[in-house]
Amino acid sequence: MEPVSHFFYSHRLKLQFWDWGSVGKPALILVHGGLDHARNWDWVARALRDDYHVYALDLRGHGNSAWAPGALYSVAEHVLDLSALADIVNGFPVTIIGHSLGGVVSLLYAGVYPDRVKKVVAIEGIGMPVTHRAPKPASERLRNWIEVVRKAENRAPHSYPTLEAAVARMKEANPFLSDEVAAHLTLHGTNWNADGSIAWKFDNYVRTFISYGFNIEDAKEVMSRITCPTLLFWGKQSWAPDPEEGGQADIIKNHRVVKVDNAGHWVHHDQLEVFLRETKKFLAE
Repeated sequence: MEPVSHFFYSHRLKLQFWDWGSVGKPALILVHGGLDHARNWDWVARALRDDYHVYALDLRGHGNSAWAPGALYSVAEHVLDLSALADIVNGFPVTIIGHSLGGVVSLLYAGVYPDRVKKVVAIEGIGMPVTHRAPKPASERLRNWIEVVRKAENRAPHSYPTLEAAVARMKEANPFLSDEVAAHLTLHGTNWNADGSIAWKFDNYVRTFISYGFNIEDAKEVMSRITCPTLLFWGKQSWAPDPEEGGQADIIKNHRVVKVDNAGHWVHHDQLEVFLRETKKFLAE
């Protein structure tokens, strides 16, 4: 059975989520990472829908959700959108699974609303090591952000002559992907231009991360308020730092870390069986 598409409003934006059914089951919300989309969770949703009413969110500026006027995509706004969907689902306490940016968003939501979250699974979504270099002065960070945005204004979104060419780029970004997974992610993550070329659905401005507002110290304070059991995944071949060596995991009181071999940043794609086994065990505890 395929999921049903629904839309809701947050911050005056029309955002999409996919409903996998199983009415009456406990609510489970899936939150994807940056430059991604909700249909990347299809394999996970199918595996969990017998036990949960699964919802998969398209973040603002991603998938079939609206692009933000002014092109502002802060972490706080993504947390706001997740809170709006959680209120619509109204299945508190909810369980949340997030990847990368979606993992950060999920953990921050659990810290802001600890009584509304039953459990969190975060795949490489806990941020930089606590010993990360001190941030530059706000004036410098603001200037850097302005210059990054101005450069983005002159950067045309990349397009591909065929779907196959876009699939090849997807596999280049993550060599662990099978042909089937890469084709699925590309098909659901692209649109056709008028000239027949292919372009990614996400807003090009989601790349311009706002670095002068929410900072590492703020994130540490919020995540320290998480009370629910938390499962953290890390791919041993990922570019992201080990959350235990960097001290990020220690911020969360009730956590466990699963380190997965032969996996990069997208653990749920690279080692799906391992991810599902460990996640199901964690959720059943």
